Amino acid sequence: MRTEAELRRLMQQRVEPGERGEAVIAAVVVRLKEHGYLNDQSFAETYARLRQENEKLGQRRVRQALGQKGVAQQIVNEVIDARYGETNEEALAREHLERKHIRKPENEKETARVMRRLVAAGFSTGVIYKILRQWDVPDEALAALESVDIEHEDRGGAE
Repeated sequence: MRTEAELRRLMQQRVEPGERGEAVIAAVVVRLKEHGYLNDQSFAETYARLRQENEKLGQRRVRQALGQKGVAQQIVNEVIDARYGETNEEALAREHLERKHIRKPENEKETARVMRRLVAAGFSTGVIYKILRQWDVPDEALAALESVDIEHEDRGGAE
């Protein structure tokens, strides 16, 4: 399945440039929608469900991916709210750790690695710190992570 934006982008490469090519793309998109083959709402729902159930990803990661695929922000918000509204983010994060065979960190370096993996998977820092505290990660390691977080925010979030 593809989103309308992805399909338009792919077809743009294959049609002649100009108004005629745009008309062909528009006609194809209308026809696909009429027959039910192209539906961004359905795509977003399926994408979010699979990422949550199979890959155990957090809502931030799924929201970002849907946005990159060209799904309208309103649809993304509706789908994420419906899919993740009743979800326990901490339990999902623990399932993600289990799925990726990530164990309790033994030192600061491993703690930072666990933190990076969970952030990349779309989980909030609050949930991540809660999990690390429950693993009895030393306060020094958590303090080191917090200073990295502050530096990261000062740079505007660029990695």
